[in-house]
Parts: sequence; structure tokens; C-alpha cells
Amino acid sequence: MSDELHVRAYGPVDGPPVLALHGVTGHSARWKVLADRLPRLRILAMDLRGHGRSTWHPPWGIEQHVADALAVLDAAGLPRVAVLGHSYGAAIALHLAHAAPERIERLALLDPALGLDPRDMLLAAEDSRLDETFRDLTAARAHRAIRWAGIADELVEAELAEHLVEDGDRLRYRYCQSAVVAAWSEMARPPVLPPAGVPTLLVPAMQAEFVKPRWVKACRAALGDALTVAEVDAGHMVFLELPDEVAGLLRTFLH
Repeated sequence: MSDELHVRAYGPVDGPPVLALHGVTGHSARWKVLADRLPRLRILAMDLRGHGRSTWHPPWGIEQHVADALAVLDAAGLPRVAVLGHSYGAAIALHLAHAAPERIERLALLDPALGLDPRDMLLAAEDSRLDETFRDLTAARAHRAIRWAGIADELVEAELAEHLVEDGDRLRYRYCQSAVVAAWSEMARPPVLPPAGVPTLLVPAMQAEFVKPRWVKACRAALGDALTVAEVDAGHMVFLELPDEVAGLLRTFLH
């Protein structure tokens, strides 16, 4: 694997392996909240290209993210794993399962973001072009607390400690704005379904609008008993807002 891809490993080396893929503007350390609650699992959490401590060099499309994920698995010597994805990371997980089905044992999709309205994605992409910086930690904390309403204070503090970096006399988050713009475009692509026969856990966040009923219906038709749908009364950051509940679902599904 290229040393340009940053990976965090949680849990025992001999635990059931799980590849974890975060969402747009996120980073690998966000998975610690679940890793702490699932200590038997070996969770390999990667920073997506354009995010965190991984390379920010393009291309930033889904196919490149899939290739990067396979490089991580190859470097770890893992021929077959479960894949856990949130938001854009769940969309990448689905494409990974189609590109290399022999490498994917099962899928856990937390409020996946795919097949989204192109008009909404244009607005999101344009908004992501704006420079988001903060004069100090207090301003960044206040902004994150509003965006992450309902998420525990200690998780907000962990986010600030890990993800903020100095940029001159300002603070900004550790991601490439160009990569984020590209990600919104990728989320407007037609949605794909989990491959037939692959055990899949789908966790829609009921206070968000990312997972469309039509897509869930298509997943049920394609997977039948291989699909488990567990709706959770939370916002899009479902695993940070309700980590115990989500960890319980994953514990049953991944062990």
C-alpha cells in the first residue's frame, strides 16, 4: 500500500476484520467511539483520499477510493473483510462490494449517501467551495456544537482535537475542499444496490433524508433475507449521536 494512505487500527490483531470508511469531510478517528464499544473487532479505519492524514492528491472519484480501499486490505494481508461505511463512505462500500465481491464478507451501511438529488448536490458543492475557517478554538467549538446538536460534548472535543489544524492565524479542518466538492458530485450518481447474497445491515437515520424509501424497497427485492434494516431515530451522524444503539446493532451483525 502506498504510504500516502493513513490507516488507524483498533482492536486485537486476531479479531474479526472490519474496514471502516468515513463520510465526506470526516476522518478515521471518528470510528473510535464504536471501536471502544466493539473491542473484539479489528477495525481498520482509513482516511479517504483528500481527507485527514491521507494524500490530498486527485483523482477523488469513487473508483479511486475503491482502489485505495483494496490497497489497504492488501497491505494488511486481509483477503476478505466486513465493510462498515457511513454516508459517502457507505456509497464507496457499495461500489467496493461490486468491484471486488470476493473481498467482501458483509456490508454495514450507516445512513448511506447515494443517488442524491443533483440540484441539492450542486448547492452542497457550491457551499463547500466557501472557505470555512475559525479565529480560535472557542469559535470552532461553538460552530461544531450547533452542527452536531445532540452529540456528546466529549465527542465534539475529540473532533476539534483531531481534525482542526492551524492555517496562518486561523484554524481550519483537515480536508481538501476540492475533494469535498468532487464527493458531492459522486453522491449524485445513480444509486447502486448491495450485491445479491451479500449480508447487509442498513441503518437509516430517521431524522435525515439521505436514504430514500424507493432505494430501500429495491434493496429488499434484491437481497431478500440477506438484508436487515434497522431504522434509528437520529440525525445523519447516527453513530456519534447514538453510539450505544448503533454499536449494539453492529455487535449482532458483525460478530
